[in-house]
Amino acid sequence: MAKTTSSELFQIALVGGETLLGGELKQVFDSQLKTAFLTEYASTGEGSFGESEGEAVYLDPLDAKAVGASRAVVTAGAAAGSLKAYSLAKALKGKVAVIDCAGHLEQEPEAVVVSPVPGEANPKGGWLFITAQPAAAAIAETLVRLARWRSIVRSVVNIFEPASERGKAGAGELHQQTSGLLAFRGIEKDIFDAQAAFNLLPQYGPAAPLKLVATERRIERHVALLMGKTAPLPSIRLIQAPVFHAYSLSFWIEFEKNVDVEELGQALASAQIEVREAKQEAPNGIGAAGQSGLIAGDIRVDRNNPRAAWLWVVCDNLRMTADIAVTLLRSIQSKK
Repeated sequence: MAKTTSSELFQIALVGGETLLGGELKQVFDSQLKTAFLTEYASTGEGSFGESEGEAVYLDPLDAKAVGASRAVVTAGAAAGSLKAYSLAKALKGKVAVIDCAGHLEQEPEAVVVSPVPGEANPKGGWLFITAQPAAAAIAETLVRLARWRSIVRSVVNIFEPASERGKAGAGELHQQTSGLLAFRGIEKDIFDAQAAFNLLPQYGPAAPLKLVATERRIERHVALLMGKTAPLPSIRLIQAPVFHAYSLSFWIEFEKNVDVEELGQALASAQIEVREAKQEAPNGIGAAGQSGLIAGDIRVDRNNPRAAWLWVVCDNLRMTADIAVTLLRSIQSKK
């Protein structure tokens, strides 16, 4: 039997494979896209040295030839790399899909936000796709399923964000702060401009390069896009947690009728949502690491309102984004 050559495989260009998100994308692509051939480019899209399996390798610059030879370009790094991929793909008039996993191209006119939630946000056409912010995808997935079970009056979601959402720099700074404080040394504050270790932050310090409220607003926009008119939009509060990976979300949801815990759990359970019973271990970020989908549990009826319930949901933020990208790539691959 003739051996399949790389030119006959599904060609994917990955911009930013050296980032935390890029590493997760490579791992998921390798396990779930067996007929794909992945070519890596540096986060900025320019030629530079990177690392592969512990060894230094030179990464070619992303150019028109590289983009034209690909069926899809996936971006997971710096804004410069995403913008370069967008510009090169746009010149090809939609013949090459761009999947922006870092959110840098969201303001472009062709951009469409995509998530696991069925609906208008998952179009059949288009060429520029933005993977939904993972917390927004988790919120929409949860509320859409519950709204199909029973009408929702209102809801509130507290989101506890992991340091890995700020990439290697954020995770590294949390690690340095943790070890520094335990050793009674000074701590770095380049990313958070505040002490994130052993602490909860409702906002970053004034010198932080990204404002926490900017992420909060992005989550709100994506939730609105993904939910549409299925249910009233939730009130959202984003909090920086001193954890490295996985989102934790605390939901308070009021329905039109009294709530039964068992019925609510049954309504929520699906292929994408694992529901833990009261006798099982409550969902937590450590258990969610490396897992696809959502884990929900610790469901309680509000003691002061029989029509409302508390719900705890966790998800691996990096895996959520990678899974959305894989779903899109499979759809692109199936098109002739």
